[in-house]
Amino acid sequence: MVVLWTALAGSVRFAPDTLTTLLLFLLGEVGVISAVMALDDVNGIRDGSDRANYLGTGGTPLRPLERKPLLTGALTVSQATRFGYLSLLWGAVFWTAAALAAPERPLWALVVTGLVLFAGFQYSWGLKLSYRGFGEVLIMGCPLVIVVAPYGFVTGHLPATVLVQAVLFGLWQILVSCYSNTKDISGDAAVGRSTVAVHASARGNLLFIGALSAADLLLTVGASAVGWAPWWFFAALLPEMALRLRQFTSFSRNGDALLARRRGVVAFRTGVAGIVLANLIHFAS
Repeated sequence: MVVLWTALAGSVRFAPDTLTTLLLFLLGEVGVISAVMALDDVNGIRDGSDRANYLGTGGTPLRPLERKPLLTGALTVSQATRFGYLSLLWGAVFWTAAALAAPERPLWALVVTGLVLFAGFQYSWGLKLSYRGFGEVLIMGCPLVIVVAPYGFVTGHLPATVLVQAVLFGLWQILVSCYSNTKDISGDAAVGRSTVAVHASARGNLLFIGALSAADLLLTVGASAVGWAPWWFFAALLPEMALRLRQFTSFSRNGDALLARRRGVVAFRTGVAGIVLANLIHFAS
């Protein structure tokens, strides 16, 4: 939300209908993402994948369990399921309210918002799209949409600069998750979750991650070169690019997926800060 808000022209940022639309969309976003995560955890308990991926033999934690309350017993499956459905309803209500309050309602923004609302929670629930080979598409596509859709509701159009930033936002998310998937190969394979890491060889998975990392760097530099972003845009993202290179090269040497995942989170946050800084500079001029 901060990325797209700073990408708005100064005169639009503080308009009452802009702030109302973005607030309503943000409230809905909280509900939709909460539903995705809650129902994914319920499924992870039911099929055993979370136990396999987070607990070793003898129940020894392989990762911090604070974010897995079903594994720790802090919540029951029925509680988490109710929470997931109520969160989804919450998200649908507030996204509908955002669309109704929006100063613009381009068809493409309505369509992509509806797609995320319908498909996002079915990552591992309902249609179980991540079990059918669509997991990486959702992990990248949903974050991309939650940048472009509210921008469309406010302005009615989608400039190349904002699309570039949204694609980067999605890429940065998958460049966290693909390392998680690498760590989770055995658990995911045992329950039939279909990820690139499960189906590819170790070399093939490394090439896939390398291609995503290269796409991040090429899009950042290329957007500046071809005029999709200010010519100096890439400079604001130099720290993110350096962290991305470190993430991939280190992983290619030591194979430590969890360390690479943590570095991906840092690179993601650094990149967002760089985009926000670039937007504030660009739209102040």
